[in-house]
Parts: sequence; C-alpha cells; structure tokens
Amino acid sequence: MPHGKPAGIPCVQLDDAYRCRLFGRPERPAFCSRLRPQHEMCGEHREEAMEILSVLEMRTRP
Repeated sequence: MPHGKPAGIPCVQLDDAYRCRLFGRPERPAFCSRLRPQHEMCGEHREEAMEILSVLEMRTRP
C-alpha cells in the first residue's frame, strides 16, 4: 500500500489469519518494522486489540 493503509481497510499483506506476509522480509514497509505494539494498542487479547484498533481507525478517518 504505497500511500499508506486507509482507516477501515485491512492491509493487503495480511493473510486469512491476519498475519503479515512480509514479516521479517526486506520488502516490509519501514513503518511496520518500526511499530512497537503497546498494551494501550493491543489490550489483553485479540478481541480487545481489534476493538481498540477499530476506535483508533474511526478517529483517524478523513
């Protein structure tokens, strides 16, 4: 996604299990490589993380 990932749209590099297909590869975008998940972003489990990320994406929609 050369112009970034729009809010509300999954990254095109995620597989069906929501794992990054580029993880650990040199093609992985620098932004993704610099991302350091924090508790405030991820919560305690996947469902909580998805809720938090949904709110963050909603707040950043153009």
